[in-house]
Amino acid sequence: MNEYLGEFFGTMILIVLGNGVVAGVLLGRSKSQNAGWIAITAGWAFAVMAGISIARAMGAPGYINPVGPLAGLVTGDLESEKVGWFAMAEFAGAFTGAIMVWLHYLPHWAETPDAATKLAVFCTSPAIRWPIANLVSEVIATFVLVFVAGAIAKNEVGREGIAPLVGGVVWGIGLSLGGTTGYAINPARDLSPRIAHAVLPIPGKGSSDWSYAWIPVLGPALGASFAAVLVKLVMISTIREKKILPNKQPVGILELAIQGITSGGLHSSNSGCKLNSNPKQDGKLPLFARACRSGGLPAAG
Repeated sequence: MNEYLGEFFGTMILIVLGNGVVAGVLLGRSKSQNAGWIAITAGWAFAVMAGISIARAMGAPGYINPVGPLAGLVTGDLESEKVGWFAMAEFAGAFTGAIMVWLHYLPHWAETPDAATKLAVFCTSPAIRWPIANLVSEVIATFVLVFVAGAIAKNEVGREGIAPLVGGVVWGIGLSLGGTTGYAINPARDLSPRIAHAVLPIPGKGSSDWSYAWIPVLGPALGASFAAVLVKLVMISTIREKKILPNKQPVGILELAIQGITSGGLHSSNSGCKLNSNPKQDGKLPLFARACRSGGLPAAG
């Protein structure tokens, strides 16, 4: 149960800080009004770091994004029966986070006359409305997120390095690829707050733009699936070719990060990897290994 609660609270914090920075930049009479795109992308990067950290502290994998369980299913790292529960926890957390942002900025909604600006606090919309191009943008951006996250795990950064590095990837995606659609790259981040916008009593709000809502859901799902297939074919097969792991051993993406952890109890040898004989180091490996096996691909905003 803790792993699902962790995904719930981690995604909630993701939205509180992520949508919160958007609200601060866009809503009328906010002290951070008009701070700009750099502030928004930085805020989302820190939101991802905080969300992953909260989720992992509670025993969850730290996906905070339904594309994470989906990618884990594709790579064989996550049991199929857990995918739906993780996704539901993340959608529920995102909805709760959106309500908290609404409450935090309660006096500012009436000070913001433009309905589209209010909607932008909750969910994404394209700079140029061209559905196919918008879908491709979300596919590419999410592909980059999942593919680079897989590489981060493969490069042995260790459990403590995942959150800041994935946050940095999300920052880079926002700066480089976010100008077209607002880089949803997370179905829960977009759909749940969009639902919150539809049901909350926001003065002067307009449509929740349901005609666009399918793109930030389908695009990330496709992008994550493509990336997970490539990770499985290229990164995991590369590890096996180097005989770091036996050919028939199931490999989870985060399990790759076990290799070479300085405190994890592994060292390389001519025959592959062996447990260190140091009991102080050996004692740390099982906990890390269990955390990895419960995970898969780290995810974000």
